[in-house]
Amino acid sequence: MSGPPIVKGTAAWRYFGDFRAGLLAGQVLVLQVAHPVVAAGVRDHSDYIEDPWTRLMRTAASLSIYIYGGPAGARYEADRLRALHRSFTGVDADGHRYSALNPHAYAWVHATLVMVPVDTQRFYGTPMTRSELDEYYAQMCDVGRLLGLREQDLPPTWPEFERYYAEMLDGFGPNETISTLFETIRTVKKPWRWLPDQRWTRLQRWQYRGQMFVIRGTLPPALRDRLGLQWTERDQRRFDRFRTAVRVFGGLVPVPLRSSLVRRIGRLNVWFRAHPRAYRFLGGTTGPGSARV
Repeated sequence: MSGPPIVKGTAAWRYFGDFRAGLLAGQVLVLQVAHPVVAAGVRDHSDYIEDPWTRLMRTAASLSIYIYGGPAGARYEADRLRALHRSFTGVDADGHRYSALNPHAYAWVHATLVMVPVDTQRFYGTPMTRSELDEYYAQMCDVGRLLGLREQDLPPTWPEFERYYAEMLDGFGPNETISTLFETIRTVKKPWRWLPDQRWTRLQRWQYRGQMFVIRGTLPPALRDRLGLQWTERDQRRFDRFRTAVRVFGGLVPVPLRSSLVRRIGRLNVWFRAHPRAYRFLGGTTGPGSARV
């Protein structure tokens, strides 16, 4: 099933860049590396441990291009991503050879990104209607095909996707990469060199507690339990108050403005693609998001 183009007013345009989705950054990383092939690829080929802030910005830049960069920008970014991941091979934790372009793993990463706007609205906004979900999912399937996914790699309808997603989650549990991710969140280096070390030491503790609280609150409960992450009724009450506050604040922002920053980033990155010398002048390499995963 093919969806309408991603233009103003459609479901993907409206929901994908919602600024509240940033609160799910940690959750989606956990979900992605819960897949053993993705976990091995991140372990062997990602620099998120040494420089998580830059990796986060590269990911945001990539997403903004293939959602808000127009058809040409989306095709360019899709080709870049496939070329980048083609060389990511190795041996997973069970001793099996893997490729980052393994269809099941590649589809799972896309599936987690499909779920981000849905979870954002479920936790922090107004849940999408069934018609919005159908349109949004059809659009994201089109994006998946641009990225090289085959028709059989993703279910054709939203209800079938929900079943696929739940079945995938049932097969996941703890692994070394998830443990490393949690340790990276705890020990992450300061984002700016000019920030005093003493102040960052205090902020580092706060960001760790805050991020882990949101991760625990938004992970599917069964997976959260298998990962050994404690969650109490008191935690749930605190999280309910937190997401209510986010929902109220977000509701004060007009709908077009909720995704305006990400849309502007998308247009800016398309411009950088067309003017690589300008990007290099500002300290980049060959283009936005072009280094490692």
